[in-house]
Amino acid sequence: MIKRLGLVWGGLFLLGGALGFVPGITNGDMFLGVFMVNTTHGLLHIGSGAIFLIASALGSGATRLWFQIFGLFYAALAVIGFRLGDEMIFGIISNNRYDSWGHALLALILLLIGFVRLDRGRAAPDKR
Repeated sequence: MIKRLGLVWGGLFLLGGALGFVPGITNGDMFLGVFMVNTTHGLLHIGSGAIFLIASALGSGATRLWFQIFGLFYAALAVIGFRLGDEMIFGIISNNRYDSWGHALLALILLLIGFVRLDRGRAAPDKR
């Protein structure tokens, strides 16, 4: 289950990052008119999606670890973003309050997936 979620999230991050470069979807550095984006922001999402796909290919443990690491990273981005407001994060990643709320929501989802065991209710496989 976790590997499948890793593939889905990898695809979503790749798609979101790529769409950040598409005129019409992104106008005046605004993705869908809400989120601030720049080249670094888009490339960060594309790279993250690629790592999700690689982790998913490596197995459940790697996928779970990536959800945990990436969830913590997004939580840190959200805290920094809320603190900075509409300023650039680390001087290279565009940010506004909607980005910060988006990063906080992503952090929550990624951390839940990374730390909650989704297969608890399943019976152990028969080892005969």
